[in-house]
Amino acid sequence: MPPLTWDLSFLEAQPKTKRNYALIILNQPFSFRLLQRLWQNSSWHCCADGGANRLLDTVSKAEDAQRRLAFLPDLIKGDLDSLRDDVRDSYASQGVAVIHDHDQYSTDLMKCVEELVQKEHKEGIQYDIIILGGLSGRLDQTIHTLSYLHKLRKVRERVFTVTDDNVAWVLDEGEHHINIDQKFLGQTCGLLPVGVDKAVLTTQGLKWNLSMCLILTHDAAIHSFDFFEADTDSCFDGMVSTSNHLLPEEPIVYVKTSKPIVWTAELKVDNL
Repeated sequence: MPPLTWDLSFLEAQPKTKRNYALIILNQPFSFRLLQRLWQNSSWHCCADGGANRLLDTVSKAEDAQRRLAFLPDLIKGDLDSLRDDVRDSYASQGVAVIHDHDQYSTDLMKCVEELVQKEHKEGIQYDIIILGGLSGRLDQTIHTLSYLHKLRKVRERVFTVTDDNVAWVLDEGEHHINIDQKFLGQTCGLLPVGVDKAVLTTQGLKWNLSMCLILTHDAAIHSFDFFEADTDSCFDGMVSTSNHLLPEEPIVYVKTSKPIVWTAELKVDNL
């Protein structure tokens, strides 16, 4: 199979790649600048429970009452233990569906994806999912997000999670081409073996490619290198590629992995 190509067209003012995006907003802080760009490039918008609080509060600070109407979600769904009464009343009065799902064996994020799947079945298409939030705040929630990304890779081609600091997704087993837009991405990136015993990696286009083993000490000024002819094993009990760097002259990063691995890159929200 040819490498799977990835890009961040949903961060562009005028996306060159036309895809159907669904935005799911979690109960974590985000900037209006990031929200506005993701919103305009997605055609379905859903708040996971307290994500509606974040949406209303963020839009209220940034926009006048007239323009707030441009940021009405298609629905709010969850167990509603975090949704404020004033937020619920505000959106319900404007015709936004508020769905109370009592299932305690699924998270609010999972409930929203379930709603999207039902929509997709009716329309006969599949959306790429953008999760706004999920990589900050409580560690257990972050681990859930990464775990769910692993599960979703089995049934969906592309799922991204985005915060003001990071963008991340799971690269499934195989080869990948990641288009690098230097306007939006900072120099730091990582390949994280979350949820696997180890992943055998080969990369091209990074400052420290993983056909060679790189060990970074806590002192950023000191680097020790061990070179191997073979590909690199990445695992929590061994080498983990954190604080790697993108190269300004490299428009594409190539990754080959034997197991699913989390790719993460620094996001420059001020450039949106």
